[in-house]
Amino acid sequence: MSETALQPDPRRWKALIFIGLAQLMVVLDATVVNIALPSAQADLHISDGNRQWVITAYALAFGGLLLFGGRIADLWGRKRTFTVGLIGFALASAIGGMAANTGMLLGARALQGVFGALLAPAALSLLAVMFTDAKERAKAFGIYGAIAGGGGAIGLILGGLLTEYLNWRWTFYVNIPFALVAVAGAVLVIREPVGSQNRNRLDIPGVLLVTTGLVSLVYGFTRAESHGWTSASTVGLFVAAAVLLLAFVLVESKVKAPLLPLRVVTERNRGGVYLSLGLAVIGMFGLFLFLTYYLQVVLGYTPVVTGLAFLPMVAGMITGSTQIGARLMTRVAPRYLMAPGFLVAALGMLIFTRIGISTSYWELLPGLILMGLGMGTAFMPAMSMATHGVKPQDAGVASAMVNTSQQVGGAIGTALLNTIATSAFTAYLTSHHEGPEQLIKLQAMVHSYSTAIWWSVGILVLAAGIAFTLINTGRPDAHQASGADSDELAVPVMAH
Repeated sequence: MSETALQPDPRRWKALIFIGLAQLMVVLDATVVNIALPSAQADLHISDGNRQWVITAYALAFGGLLLFGGRIADLWGRKRTFTVGLIGFALASAIGGMAANTGMLLGARALQGVFGALLAPAALSLLAVMFTDAKERAKAFGIYGAIAGGGGAIGLILGGLLTEYLNWRWTFYVNIPFALVAVAGAVLVIREPVGSQNRNRLDIPGVLLVTTGLVSLVYGFTRAESHGWTSASTVGLFVAAAVLLLAFVLVESKVKAPLLPLRVVTERNRGGVYLSLGLAVIGMFGLFLFLTYYLQVVLGYTPVVTGLAFLPMVAGMITGSTQIGARLMTRVAPRYLMAPGFLVAALGMLIFTRIGISTSYWELLPGLILMGLGMGTAFMPAMSMATHGVKPQDAGVASAMVNTSQQVGGAIGTALLNTIATSAFTAYLTSHHEGPEQLIKLQAMVHSYSTAIWWSVGILVLAAGIAFTLINTGRPDAHQASGADSDELAVPVMAH
C-alpha cells in the first residue's frame, strides 16, 4: 500500500455525516414500519397470515444478501456500491409508499432489503478505510455506533408520529429525502482510498450457498413462531440451513477467491464481536417488541406516546456511544467496554421484569436509561472491532458480517422470544381461572412479556461473557493505527 493511500482524507468528517445519514435510514426501516403495520394491514386488507411478511420479506432479503453486498462493495468500490444502494433503496421505498395491494407492498419490502444489503456494508467499510488514526476512528465509530444502536428506537418514535399525523405510507416516503441528501453527499464529498478494492472474481457458489443458507435460517425461525418448533417445515428449514452453511464453509476453505475469507471470522476478536453482538441484538429486539406491546395494549398509550417513551433510551445510547465509548476506547481494551456495557443493559432489562398491569412510566425510566447507556457503550467498540486488523480488500465483507450478525440475531430474537411469550401466556391462562376474564388476560399478557424479558436478561449476560472471554486485544495503539508499521493494513490493527 502506498504512503499516499494511507494519508487521511481531508473531507472524511463531512463524509461521515452522509454515511451516518444512510445508516440511519437503513436502521430506521427495521422498526419504523412496525408501528405503521396495523394501519397498513387495514388499508390494504392484508390477512393476519400475511401480516408478518411485511417484516419478514425485508429481513430475509437483507439478512440473506448482506455478505454478497459486502463482497460487491469490495469488488465494485464502496462509494459506487453505496450510491447504487441509496438510489435503489429510495426507489423501493417509493414503490412501498404507493402500494395498492399486499403483493406490491411485500415486493417493495424485499427490494428495500436487497438494496439495504448493498448499502449497509458499504457504509461501514467506507468508515473503516477512511478513518485510519486510532483517536479519530474512535470518534467516528462512536457516532456510527450511536446511530446503529439508537436508530431502531428512533424508528419507533418516527413511525408513531408519521402514522398518527399523516398516514402509514409516509413511513416509506420518509426514506426518499434521506437517500437524496446522502447521494448528493456521496457524489460531492466521499472519496475512497486508492488501492482498497478487491479485484478477484466473484465466488458464485459461495454466494448461492450462504444466501440460501441464511434465508433458510431466518425463515426457519419465522416459521417456528407461527407453526411451532417441532413442525416438519420448521425442522426441515433448520436442517437445510445447517447443510447449506456447512457446505459454504467447506467451499470457502477450498476456493482461490472466497466470498467470505475464513480468516475474517476465525480471528478470535472479530469472531467474538460477531457472536456477542448477535446475542445482544436478540435481547434488544425483545425489549423493543414486548415493551411496545406493553405500552400500547396494557397501558393504552397511543403510537406517538409509545414512540416518545423510548426517547430516554435513545439519549442513553447516544451518551454511551459518544461520551463513554468514544472517550474510553483509546484508553482501555475493547472488552472492558463491551462486556460491562452488555451487563449494564442487562441490569436495565432486569427492571422491566417487574412490570405489572398498573406500572407507571417513571418505574420503567431507569431501565430505559440503563439499557441505552449499556448498549451505546458496547456498540461503539463493537462496530470498530468488526473490521479489526482486516486487509482493506476484505473491509466490505468484514463489515457485512457485523450487519449479518445483527439481522440474524434480530430475526432469531423476534421468533424465539415470541414463542416463549406465547407459551407463558397460555400456561398462565390455564392455571388462573378466578376473576374477570379481561383482567386475567391482561395479567397473562404482562406475565408473558416478563417471562420473555427474563430470557433477554440471560442472553445479554451471555453476550457479556462471550465478549469478555473471546475479545482479548489491547487498547488501540495510535502508532500502529496510522499504518506506520504495516504496508499490508490500511485498516487499523490493535496492540496485543
